[in-house]
Amino acid sequence: MTDENTPVLIGAGQFTYRGEPGQSPSPTALLKIAAERAVADAGLDPAVLSQIDGLAVVGFTIDAPGGGRLVPHSSNPPATLASRIGATPPWSVYSHMGGNSPQQLINIVSQRIAQGQTEMALVVGCEFLGSATKRLMRQLGFDDWDDAETDLPEPDRIGDPRPGATPYESAHGLGRPINVYPLFENALRARDGRSIPDHQARLGELFAPFTEVAARNPEAWFPIARSAEELVTVTDRNRMVGFPYTKYLNAIMEVDQSAGVLVTSLKKARELGVPEDRLVYLHGCADASDLWYPTDRQDFHSSPAMRLTGKRAFEMAGISLDEVNHIDLYSCFPVAVEIGAEELGLSLDDPRGLTVTGGLPYMGGPGNNYAMHSIAVMMQRLRDHPGDYGLITANGWFLTKQSTGIYSTRRPEKAFDRQDPAIIQAQIDALGHPDVIELPQGPGTIETYTVVHGREGYMLGIIIGRDSEGRRFVAHTPSDEAALADLEATEAVGRTGQVTRSDDGKRNLFIPD
Repeated sequence: MTDENTPVLIGAGQFTYRGEPGQSPSPTALLKIAAERAVADAGLDPAVLSQIDGLAVVGFTIDAPGGGRLVPHSSNPPATLASRIGATPPWSVYSHMGGNSPQQLINIVSQRIAQGQTEMALVVGCEFLGSATKRLMRQLGFDDWDDAETDLPEPDRIGDPRPGATPYESAHGLGRPINVYPLFENALRARDGRSIPDHQARLGELFAPFTEVAARNPEAWFPIARSAEELVTVTDRNRMVGFPYTKYLNAIMEVDQSAGVLVTSLKKARELGVPEDRLVYLHGCADASDLWYPTDRQDFHSSPAMRLTGKRAFEMAGISLDEVNHIDLYSCFPVAVEIGAEELGLSLDDPRGLTVTGGLPYMGGPGNNYAMHSIAVMMQRLRDHPGDYGLITANGWFLTKQSTGIYSTRRPEKAFDRQDPAIIQAQIDALGHPDVIELPQGPGTIETYTVVHGREGYMLGIIIGRDSEGRRFVAHTPSDEAALADLEATEAVGRTGQVTRSDDGKRNLFIPD
């Protein structure tokens, strides 16, 4: 590799739509706005988009397996966007699901540029569930969206297509992030021996500074600073969703936001005349997944993938965590930040802060594309502080897929060399983990749990437990309000009981002693 093939981020653009849902931009329009803003950020004419030879679009949430097509949109988003910007990129991909996708795509594109396979690529994504949901509810229609081609050839997909949960897990409610992340949170609390009230207070103290960052972010969906107490106090506006998380502690996906980044070779950046003070380099990166399905994990309070991708990214960058000046940890739920910080060696009250955007519950959780906003904000932060380093982590599914990036305006001193992700993956896959039994019978012990709430109150309890032989199982608890309230009032991890089949024979039922 020569210096000319050094990958460099030259521009980033973001857009947040706050207008009437009946006039909201189509998905392709959102992508195009972000792309044009990225070009403008690089100081270039929008016409330069026609020159891209690489295009990576982050998968829309609505295209998740089983999502259906309730909202009309292109069957090949990269192809439709390319036609709108007048480009014919020979390499064009659409990612599978996962919030790790933006950082992973930047890592892959940078590798392609370093190897001379690509010269200039656009990496872009959006979410439109906010206005789309309102259009459906109000029967406003989608006639003004001109990107609903459904007869295009299937796009080339990139990433891991596996669903986040097994059919067995999904049958017990483990197919939804709002049900699964609380399981990790309660396991972490129990491991640390913290009382439920003390832990609730800690959650508020963790995310209150995030709201303050969001309040200063012009692209934030909820630019409102809230106190620690306000975040965790149950009210009509802040109901409990999945114990111990109130609404204010959950990522909000119903937004209308887009973000994109333009990545080129250093040679191409110079040919385009991009000013040196706009250039941001990817110094270190890594990608890996924890054992894929939740019930296969070693435990519910750690992430080997977070730890190992962080370690590799720092090795590649040739720096230590102490040399990082700006940080954005993926923050869909508090436990993602807590475990991410622990695996990287960060304190939760690190004076550098743990977000540059405000985080998914406050900046906004645009489906799989949040980390693109992190990268866009980080780029400007680093331009404002030349020579500083910035760390970004990105997480997909249920603390499953992890991608890490370390950035700086400093030009790297060595060639870009992304390690084959299979090297870290082999280490993770070799880790021991409990056996899973799908039809347990008899005595069991709660390993972790949550209580799921609907808008009207209690719905169900979900536990992950161990049977008498140490095998892991999933079950529901009795759904009477007293039993569910008891799970929220006293620590249930370690509680014993009996597991059997539910009356309908479709699920396991755990009855606490």
